[in-house]
Amino acid sequence: MPKKIIGAYLILVAVLVGVHTVVEPLYHVSTEARPYSAAWDILNAMMIVALVLGIVYGYLRKSSADNDGGGVTREYLTANTLFYGFLFVSILFFWNWFNLRSPEFTAIGDDTVSLVWIVVDALLPLVTGAMGVHLARGGGD
Repeated sequence: MPKKIIGAYLILVAVLVGVHTVVEPLYHVSTEARPYSAAWDILNAMMIVALVLGIVYGYLRKSSADNDGGGVTREYLTANTLFYGFLFVSILFFWNWFNLRSPEFTAIGDDTVSLVWIVVDALLPLVTGAMGVHLARGGGD
């Protein structure tokens, strides 16, 4: 049962982030003081939880697939892709997120920050959605 609840949460985060990424330009007027809408403050907190859960369950799935000893199977490829996908998105997310909280860090420009955010916002729904569906279906039970 906990896997199904976590799966539903991951699917919810995937849908919210994916939809908000697409519709934000339709309702938010960017300013120098507030380039992004306030909804990201809530979504970022949800994304942090989803990334941590994704890494944990991705590692468990990867370990199980690695221990099967059946060579390179579909499950092996899927588990490894999701686990390393979560690690990749997490590194980009936390690097950019901590950058927002540290105005003294000026080694990168605003254009780079924006580009990294769109990469995170495009990839996160894919990995959280895939892991969420896997867990909602029983997660290999």
